[in-house]
Amino acid sequence: QLQASGGGLVQPGGSLRLSCAASGFSLAYFDIAWFRQGPGNEREGVSCISKNSARTHFADTMKGRLTMSRDNAKNTVYLQMSNLRPEDTAVYYCATDRGCSPMSRSWQSSDFEIRGQGTQVTVSS
Repeated sequence: QLQASGGGLVQPGGSLRLSCAASGFSLAYFDIAWFRQGPGNEREGVSCISKNSARTHFADTMKGRLTMSRDNAKNTVYLQMSNLRPEDTAVYYCATDRGCSPMSRSWQSSDFEIRGQGTQVTVSS
């Protein structure tokens, strides 16, 4: 299973690093994607990273404010978010991805085989 963590309350302009940890299987064999769902919104794609970290994609809404990285030895993928805005408030989820590509894809797509529990990010002063 996958578990996202690292969320919390942060002021506008602040930063957070989210983690996506796997148990029971190795993340090294998978591309990984992040999604988010804000209050009253549909779940939307945020970013993805390929198995070897050579390829990443970011949603336009957060481009320039995100960095993805992975530590396959720790079986964990990271999403570093900076310059956070109130509209970034959402529950953030991670999932395995059959192939990291532009994040206009739906959470329901068969691209995302293993979907994890989310972590709440609240951006507020």
